[in-house]
Amino acid sequence: MAAVTLSVSTVKPLGERVFVKVSESEEKTAGGILLPETAKEKPQVGEVVSVGPGKRNDDGSRAEVEVKVGDKVLYSKYAGTDIKLGSDEYVLLAEKDILAIVG
Repeated sequence: MAAVTLSVSTVKPLGERVFVKVSESEEKTAGGILLPETAKEKPQVGEVVSVGPGKRNDDGSRAEVEVKVGDKVLYSKYAGTDIKLGSDEYVLLAEKDILAIVG
């Protein structure tokens, strides 16, 4: 079986899926308490790295995805598929799992 090497540039989402780089989790609380690795929550904010072509409509045309590369987005906590490339973490999401674009 051949080995496959993945990088951000080789991952192209299909349909209405979006590839997001996960933001770093908080190292300490607002009060200044350092959090151990086991107490950190999974971040729900990330930057869009790649966007699929969009969902197919009944007539065969494509519906445009509402987010674009570079947008910072807020997504559902348990949504998507987690992917680790090198030391960076990414998540592959369906467009419906994106809740908001963060300004």
